[in-house]
Amino acid sequence: MTSETETQRIEADGRETGAGASAGRSGAATRRTVLALLGGTALAAAGCSPTSSSRPFPDQTLLTPEPTAPTGETIGTGSVRVALLLPRTAQGNAASLASSMRNAADLGIRDFTGADLTVLVKDSGGTQQTAAAAAQAAIAEGAEAILGPVFAAEVRGVGPVALQANVPVLSFSSDPSVASSGVYVMGFLVDDQVRQMMAQASSAGLRSIAAIISDGAYGTLAEAALRQSAARYGIRIVQVERFTQPDLAAKVAAVAANRAQIDAVFIPDGPGSAPQIAQALVNAGVDTRRVRMIGSGQWNDPAVYGNALLAGGWFPAPEISGFQSFASRYQIAFGAAPPLTATLAYDAVVLAAGLVRAAGSQRFQRSVIASPEGFISGVNGLFRFNADGTNDRGLAVYEVTGAAPRLVQPAPRAFTGF
Repeated sequence: MTSETETQRIEADGRETGAGASAGRSGAATRRTVLALLGGTALAAAGCSPTSSSRPFPDQTLLTPEPTAPTGETIGTGSVRVALLLPRTAQGNAASLASSMRNAADLGIRDFTGADLTVLVKDSGGTQQTAAAAAQAAIAEGAEAILGPVFAAEVRGVGPVALQANVPVLSFSSDPSVASSGVYVMGFLVDDQVRQMMAQASSAGLRSIAAIISDGAYGTLAEAALRQSAARYGIRIVQVERFTQPDLAAKVAAVAANRAQIDAVFIPDGPGSAPQIAQALVNAGVDTRRVRMIGSGQWNDPAVYGNALLAGGWFPAPEISGFQSFASRYQIAFGAAPPLTATLAYDAVVLAAGLVRAAGSQRFQRSVIASPEGFISGVNGLFRFNADGTNDRGLAVYEVTGAAPRLVQPAPRAFTGF
């Protein structure tokens, strides 16, 4: 992290402390900045520094015509406009998800005292075409950045529209295939989770691993991440078994047959499959007190926390206390419990408000957004965007106990050694 003599600290109540308190100076994006992002009562710090190869967005006022008046719902009354694209009319549970993310964005504006933002809420519709139209409307109304959309197909529609207008996209997708320079994904990425879990396993002396992973796109990403990260940390992969529900028992039996050779078993699937796999491992003679079960972020679920079959297993997650604080404030404000995904909208709005305050006219340049030092949110903790549009997160490691998860390794506060 940066020293206090190099940094500027912007506090949530609008007071500035530290060296160089004038955030609007022309060199704001060419020196280190500490940006305070409000999450509950916690202030968070982040560094923003460009690289010589970065291609910044020019000031939007030089590129866009006079914006039209906003249409539809807005949140906040600030001078800087950003868009929030949510799938309000998409199929399935999308409308409920959109509502919770809209509420989380509203809470972010309330929590960040003096946020100089107006958020233009647009319906992305769930398809590539409807999302592209929503992005075009938002840009015409003066949006300098796009927060969202949620689904990969929507991001594919928004990306070309936004890039043509030099407007960055902070999407809520967890699909790395939609990421690119200027189109960022905020969702929790499985390769990042697996890398951090393999680092934890290696530091704990685990040297061999097997994996039981579902077929499908998520499983393919999880397997690729395991192969890359296990090699990086010197962990031998004994075998990988990909399953569908009908052949799960046979796949578990194949792993159990090699139980003497493995120190851990990787089970990235969530509460729909992980308890069943754990029970099958025990039934097949695997001592899960000796062979460590290792999960993914999909284990960050109350259905896993209290499951005795998974007791002793490790999983990565943002520090749970951050979400609990957010959920309490959300419950008070809106009378319901938020889903974990809603935190992405909260963090995106708070990040946008913080960048407006800290970086002035350079607020949404790529060199600022993709700062290698990253940002810290009071909800999900340390994160950063990479130049290719993917993200890294500093996650904690928890152990399932059958009750409240036990913190094994706190989340890092800086990207040291990543």
